[in-house]
This record gives sequence, structure tokens and C-alpha cells, in this order.
Amino acid sequence: MALTTHDVDRFEATRPRLEAIAYRLLGSASEAEDAVQDTFLRWQTADTGRIQVPEAWLTKVLTNLCLNQLTSARARRETYVGQWLPEPLLAGDTMLGPADTAEQRESLSYAVLTLLERLSPSERAVYVLKEAFDYPHREIAEILDVSETASQQTFHRAKKHVTVGKARTEIDQTAARRIVEEFLAAATSGKTEPLVKLLTADAIAVGDGGGKVPARARAFEGALAVARFMRGLFKPAPAKQALVGGSPEIHIATANGGPAVLAVVDGRVVGIICLEITAEGILAFRSQVNPDKLQRATQTWAATEHAQPLFHAF
Repeated sequence: MALTTHDVDRFEATRPRLEAIAYRLLGSASEAEDAVQDTFLRWQTADTGRIQVPEAWLTKVLTNLCLNQLTSARARRETYVGQWLPEPLLAGDTMLGPADTAEQRESLSYAVLTLLERLSPSERAVYVLKEAFDYPHREIAEILDVSETASQQTFHRAKKHVTVGKARTEIDQTAARRIVEEFLAAATSGKTEPLVKLLTADAIAVGDGGGKVPARARAFEGALAVARFMRGLFKPAPAKQALVGGSPEIHIATANGGPAVLAVVDGRVVGIICLEITAEGILAFRSQVNPDKLQRATQTWAATEHAQPLFHAF
């Protein structure tokens, strides 16, 4: 059945929300785009005249497509080279979705997005729909074909898992930026001690290179080990320039609503370090250097204004 212009317009009106849901569910912008496109293909073949609430119908189709994707993704990630981390999105990207409430901002944070990988597909779906998009359990139950009680129980279980793993205390953005500036100054000083003072005792550093860019498969753990790694990361070396195609410009940015350090070469984002900062210090560095997961960030970077780089690395 051919879609009318009105049918296409109805779908396009929901696209931003569908993309935001899919991104939170899958942790990948490219996979989210594919899921939304598959939803559109199903919309094309549906009897749209009989669908009274398009958003509800489309959300149900999209969510179930994402659930199937998450199930198969688990198997694929078992053979992924190194550590799998979500695809970070820069401020201004519409795929980030709503961030009006504390719950919404928390649900899109890179730390929580990473924690969502520990949940089962159904737990992740319920958590995202409830916490990030404020769907009532009655509607979530209809989307997932479960009882309302089952939706509530799944949400409480998912919420508990996420709460246990998230940062101990949040700090405001102004303080976070100051700490990032102090971190960069310490990391380029060539000394380990100033870095150690900025970290929590149980700090970690982990990276995702996808087998295309060198990244340690296991996390560095503990303030001293992380500080030594970060000191070495910013140490000049010709091999590093050859790897990324030049000397990266270093910027402080916002990714998934939180503080981040960007490395940019000739307008191309080659690395994003997402920092998790608590009142006690920097708890985690999660670095995304897999070029496949930086394409959308590069597009966003090119489309937005930004300040001059703080310095050029190595």
C-alpha cells in the first residue's frame, strides 16, 4: 500500500522521538538509524487508516525491533575485539532526546548508558521507556505484551541494577569543567602525582577501539595505574600522530550531557574521552576511539560552533 503525503508526515513527526528511544536502547547511533528505517518500512506496508494513535503503534514496532537487535547484539559482542562501549553523542545531537528532568539527563549519561549493557533486553526497554520517556506502565505493558504488574517489577529490578552501579555523587557542570581543565593540565605536565590527586582511589580507565585503533581490552584500575596511563596517553610520540593522521586538537566538550575531552584532526573527531566525576574526584575515563562510532560525532562537530582548541596533543 502506497503511503500518502499525510502518512509520511505523520511518521516524520515521530522520527526524532523514535531515534532517541532507539539510541538509548541500542547504544549505537547507526543501529538506531537502521531500526527507525526498518520501522518506516513496516509503516509503509501497514493499513495506516486503521491506526488511531501512530506514535503508540510506531513505538511498539520500534521497541520490538530493538529487542530483537539487542538479543543478537549480545552474541555479536562476545566476538567484539576488545571492550565494547556505547557510541557517544555530542551536545546538540537530536538523537539524545529529552533532557528536561533529572531522570532524563541521568538516563542519557554515558556512565548509565554503559551500565544499561548489563541489563536484559526487556529490563533495558522498560527502564528506557519509563525513566527517559515517562511512559506509564500501562502503555509499556501494551508495547511489550506483558502485564502492567510485570512492567512495574521489571522496572524496579532494572532501576536497582543501575542505581547500584552509578556514581556516588553528582557535581554541577561548572565544577566538572574546572576539574577537566585541571586534569588536562596534569596529564600534559609529564608528572603522575598531580593526576593521582584528581582521581578517586577506585578510578578506572577503559577504551573501545573496535580492533581498528589500539585500546586496552581490560580496564586500568586504581588511581596510580590510571594516572600513569593518562600521562602516557598525552605524551608526544610520532607513532601516535601517524595512527590518527596528525596532531589532534584537544577540546573540552559535552557528550551525553556530561564532561568530555575531544581529540580532533582536520575536523574529524578521532577520540572522545567521557569523564565520570564525583564529589571525591574523577571516577572513570571511558574512551571511544573506534572510528565507526565517531562518524556521527564528527558530523555534529562540523555543524556546530566551538571554541579554539586548548592545545595540540602529541
